Amino acid sequence: MTNPRTTKPGAGNGLPRAGLLGTGPWAARTHAPALAAHPGIEFTGIWGRRPEAAAELASRHGVKAYADPEELFADCDLVAFALPPDVQAPLAARAATAGCHVLLDKPVATGTTAARALADAVRAAEVASVVFLTLRFASATADWVAEQASHQGWFTGRADWLGAVFTPRDDGTASPYAISPWRGERGGLWDVGPHALSVLIPVLGEVTAVTAARGRGDTTHLVLRHASGASSTSALSLSAPEGAAGVTVEVRGTAGIAVLPRWQDVPGAFGRALDALLEAANTGRPHPCDVEFGLRLTEVLAEAERQLG
Repeated sequence: MTNPRTTKPGAGNGLPRAGLLGTGPWAARTHAPALAAHPGIEFTGIWGRRPEAAAELASRHGVKAYADPEELFADCDLVAFALPPDVQAPLAARAATAGCHVLLDKPVATGTTAARALADAVRAAEVASVVFLTLRFASATADWVAEQASHQGWFTGRADWLGAVFTPRDDGTASPYAISPWRGERGGLWDVGPHALSVLIPVLGEVTAVTAARGRGDTTHLVLRHASGASSTSALSLSAPEGAAGVTVEVRGTAGIAVLPRWQDVPGAFGRALDALLEAANTGRPHPCDVEFGLRLTEVLAEAERQLG
């Protein structure tokens, strides 16, 4: 794999070198194990805003802990991000400018200016990009989305993602994701909204209009109009009662009613996202879940947030 703008010294085994930015629960549970297990890359190192956490996670996987992200970029052909979106966006732009292909977390940013600047940087550097949207890479759900997108005549759809991240558990413990400052500030609209849109848009078409309303806690309700003429709704929350939490996606039309299947194996889905990035880098063909798609998701969510005030 070579970058059209920057050819870097390759790894000794000839595999592309991959780095990770981030040390939180998502990085430790999903990103780092998947990077370490992937046979098509050499996991090179980790950078984090907390040096001690980066050192601990790097030691666990036998890779280098970097003190400076620019040094990580210089040593890598691709980098994965497990950072808050508004920390991710400028760092990912710098990574692209340094010649690294980028595997981004969702949302790519929580503002259109930052998301657009990132997309511009990726485009200018001519590097590959993929946004890790779980439902688009978990095998069961990815196949379901592709099948429904092949049908015409959809009339309506809904994508409800009701999480209990902010809800105390019956055993008195809390979700490890509940302490995330950006989730606490931005809520379900920005955390799980990208997942809902990532399924509705390829099946029903581009969002042409959005209406947003608040519910209890951080709950947001969206009504969407799509380019196909279909409409859809979404209920998005991280503060649902534990017994009410769950994900439901369905579409209805001339093909009948199609319901999203259950999925598991998030690390496996991340590995397939990494496969998609490697393919895009090697072929030059953009993946449907690239940074431009991430920008569009940000635009839709930002409009919803604007309406909510």
